[in-house]
Amino acid sequence: MLQAGIVGLPNVGKSTLFNAVTRSRKAEAANYPFCTIDPNRGVVTVPDPRLQVLSDLSSSEKIIPAAIEFVDIAGLVKGAADGAGLGNQFLSNIREVDAIVQVVRCFEDDDIIHEMGSVDPLRDIEVIHTELVLADLASLEKRHQNRSKKAKTGDKEAVREVAVMEKLLPHLNDGKPALTLELSDEEKLVLREFFLLTSKPTIFACNVAEEDLAGALEDPESNPLVAMVRAHAEKSHGAESVVISARIEEEMVELDAAEAIEYLEALGIADSGVSTLIRSVYHLLGLRTYLTTGEKETRAWTITAGMLAPAAAGVIHTDFEQKFIRAEIVHYHDLVELGSLAAAREAGKLRAEGKDYEVKDGDVVNFLTGA
Repeated sequence: MLQAGIVGLPNVGKSTLFNAVTRSRKAEAANYPFCTIDPNRGVVTVPDPRLQVLSDLSSSEKIIPAAIEFVDIAGLVKGAADGAGLGNQFLSNIREVDAIVQVVRCFEDDDIIHEMGSVDPLRDIEVIHTELVLADLASLEKRHQNRSKKAKTGDKEAVREVAVMEKLLPHLNDGKPALTLELSDEEKLVLREFFLLTSKPTIFACNVAEEDLAGALEDPESNPLVAMVRAHAEKSHGAESVVISARIEEEMVELDAAEAIEYLEALGIADSGVSTLIRSVYHLLGLRTYLTTGEKETRAWTITAGMLAPAAAGVIHTDFEQKFIRAEIVHYHDLVELGSLAAAREAGKLRAEGKDYEVKDGDVVNFLTGA
């Protein structure tokens, strides 16, 4: 299962957010630095309203949503690349995850200590970014030195690596993340072998005060701190940002679904910021969902973007990939509009697709396999 690591400076709301997305109280959320030392891990279901609609359509006995794993990582401080705070442990933990959720404090509260003495989200982002870049430079310079010697002997793999590193090093020295360097598809495969921290896809979670959430969700530009983060994330990192209030989300951990809806309605909010964050992280990881539905269950199956039908069938069972014949596919919207698979077939919306079909998010699928 792919993992998203929640990172940020101490006391920005990381552990509170982790408790909210995992609907647990695994992570200690306290008003002092480094209350998280060992990473907390939790499997999170991906909110998907399509499942209930399909379940009602098929009178399914149960619903099984998609899931990803979140990891709450210890807070980082300036100098982490040189071992300050829990720097080495922090960087090692980030190296293990597939994507990064950087929590940025976008609220004032005199009762919650800020590690750097004041609230400045752009400074906070740059502190973490700088430490990740410095760690990548140290790793890459060492690798470059070793691989350059081998490249001189004519080793083709080393020659390819050195060529990519010589593009990367000046890019990192300019303070830019590896992810934003333009590379060919072949060079991107080489880049993956370096396991660089700044090559991981990132999303920024703007953590706002409870009273600011409704306004920021309706119009993010109305909140100056959120607006700054959004503009900076897009320009410098090519990254998305979402608005959340970790405190509100944590307060809903103990509520059932109906109570949570009432609570949000009282705040003037239609949807949870964390629900948006989870869905955004799922897509950030390159994951997509196809659906199956019937009397027994309605289920979301996780695939990677661009996956072909036989491999998608293999997610259900390896035999399905090996014995794949064809897939019967109707898109979710068409099925719901028409009301049944029979009606979709009659309207020509139920298609037979072969081995070269690229399964799309929202496809409702029935795989046909051989004996």
